[in-house]
Amino acid sequence: MASLNSKGALQDSSCLSLFDLENLHPFRSRSASLSSTASSGRLQLRQRVAQLMACVEDISSDDEMHEEVSRTLDEAFLIWRKKLKDKCQEFRLHVVTWNVGTASPPPDVTGLLQLNSEGPSMDMYVVGLQEVNSKIINFLSDLAFDDPWTVFFMTVLSPLGYIKLSSIRMQGLLLLVFVKHAHIPFIWDIHTHYTRTGLYGYWGNKGGVTIRMSLYGHMICFVNCHLPAHIENAEQRLDDFEKILEMQQFEDKNVPNILDHDILFWFGDLNFRISDYGIHFVRESISNSRYNLLWGKDQLNMAKKKEAFLQEFIEGPLQFKPTYKFNLHSDVYDTSEKKRKPAWTDRILWRVKNLSQHPSEGRELSEREQTISVILNNYVSHMNYGISDHKPVTGTFGLQMKPLLSTPLVTLNPEGEWNTSQDVLVSYSTVPGFPSSTWDWIGLYQVAFRHVNDYVTYAWVKDDEISSSQDVTQVYISADEIPHRGGEFLLCYYSHNMQSVAGISQPFQIQPSRKSAEKEPAQENINGIEKPHSLEPHNEF
Repeated sequence: MASLNSKGALQDSSCLSLFDLENLHPFRSRSASLSSTASSGRLQLRQRVAQLMACVEDISSDDEMHEEVSRTLDEAFLIWRKKLKDKCQEFRLHVVTWNVGTASPPPDVTGLLQLNSEGPSMDMYVVGLQEVNSKIINFLSDLAFDDPWTVFFMTVLSPLGYIKLSSIRMQGLLLLVFVKHAHIPFIWDIHTHYTRTGLYGYWGNKGGVTIRMSLYGHMICFVNCHLPAHIENAEQRLDDFEKILEMQQFEDKNVPNILDHDILFWFGDLNFRISDYGIHFVRESISNSRYNLLWGKDQLNMAKKKEAFLQEFIEGPLQFKPTYKFNLHSDVYDTSEKKRKPAWTDRILWRVKNLSQHPSEGRELSEREQTISVILNNYVSHMNYGISDHKPVTGTFGLQMKPLLSTPLVTLNPEGEWNTSQDVLVSYSTVPGFPSSTWDWIGLYQVAFRHVNDYVTYAWVKDDEISSSQDVTQVYISADEIPHRGGEFLLCYYSHNMQSVAGISQPFQIQPSRKSAEKEPAQENINGIEKPHSLEPHNEF
């Protein structure tokens, strides 16, 4: 379960079990005979936490004990967070869900992405869209080129140091992941999946699209869903989500299923409605900001109480107006003849795997499970966007985790000063056991590159190798392939076996050619360099 801390942030109420208590034990190294004592102490602590969780179920927000218990829990969390400050890092994640109703992107998404917010910037953006325009002409065009929404978000985020890590499209469902450059070498095992549930599973207007990855050694999964509409189809929505969970299997014996991931984020236009209450009561409650009067009849909240597989999912408090259905370009609820009843159709939930386990039954949590937790910092809707009849919803999270990976698999650097008057060299080294391949390549990118295929030029690590030692390998790039205009660039090492970037360099300068204006060919290319077409690497990131 979850509780609100003193700052209003939602936090896992059993997150003490997520921390590496064994590593914090002050007597761990004294004697092996004390390990059983430490284990017994952890078991007792988990049992106490479990008892506390059971007691908390009986405490209402109006109970005078509520504030005292919350204050005591906050003090306990502060103690452990101080202990773990040097061991864990916070990974800032921003999740967006938006049914865009076939509309084109808006002029500005600064508020949606919280680009002007104070404090550290986001480490990752995850954008889940529903009802992206999928008319046949648009869809065929999007198969050949990036769709307008993908291009739009890349245009906004790439100048800020983010690249599109991965994406998946199924008709109107689109899922995008953007990440800061510094994290790229520590994100592996990127895979995508999709499940159609429309028209008995033959049509992709409804269903779910998924991107999973290993983030600093922790398995994370994002599922963007569009479930059936209408108030009477609550059971069908649950059946479809269960089908998505069952059908999506990954070729990973350790993490074969969506529910096997350490953290799972589930979001989208889930289409759950408010039952029983009439439209007038619902609208009056909304007008008076008494959203709590409606929570008990929200179909998703009701389902979480009776469906076992949903009880493991956590959601922040619905302290914002229902996000459906609005007149276009306004904050007025539906005034058409249908007069749809407002509902929280657009939701963001998450599930932490080890919270659904029962370590008190004797199973010790693995190091990976002990060292990650989720804190919800903000869960809001954005009323100023009116391009569709849904308002977008965002969740800002802090993933508190101990990195299980701290060294990139490949370290690479440019050799000397780069200019167009001579061939240039790239030096790289790999960790022992790195699964190199003759199909690995090193790409040269502008600093504000959009995705892994947005290279200026590239070199095959084997074909273009000029020297190799036990520690360092050098490859060359021809002077003719260096951008004549110069500028700021970086290098990425792409691993064919891993299907991901295994190393990235620091930004560096390329000195412009004195005759760059004359040498700049009049053709459609990037920075004056026509990409070679034979054996050109292409990767679906």
